[in-house]
Amino acid sequence: MSHYASDSDNTEDVQSALYPERVLLCDRGTIDGAAYWPGDQASFFEAVGSTREHELGRYDAIIFFESAAVGGMSVEGGNPTRIESNEQALALDRRLREIWSEHPRIVVVPHNPSFIEKVMVGLAVLESMVAQLHVNAE
Repeated sequence: MSHYASDSDNTEDVQSALYPERVLLCDRGTIDGAAYWPGDQASFFEAVGSTREHELGRYDAIIFFESAAVGGMSVEGGNPTRIESNEQALALDRRLREIWSEHPRIVVVPHNPSFIEKVMVGLAVLESMVAQLHVNAE
């Protein structure tokens, strides 16, 4: 029998050990695993010893980069880690967006024919979020 994580070795413990200052700018997180899980989301979070609410609560803000597949575009460049078809990528994008959408502070960066433009929009969103979080922390 295989398992994703045990009670004494969960993903949050690993990430906390790796990033004790808790400033993560880029993190796929435990939540992404639910989009790839063969069962329903409830069984995924049970298997990893957590809840969706707990995992979402680990993040101050979310920037969700919409897949190029949403615009009918494929990822160019021969990236060997991109093994999904456009249809599969679109389905994954929908599942991921559904999972993350319950976070109260989520901004979606839409797909864009220009990857550079998409990155620039994401950076502007990040800059705005950091400024807001900094003001709220004072």
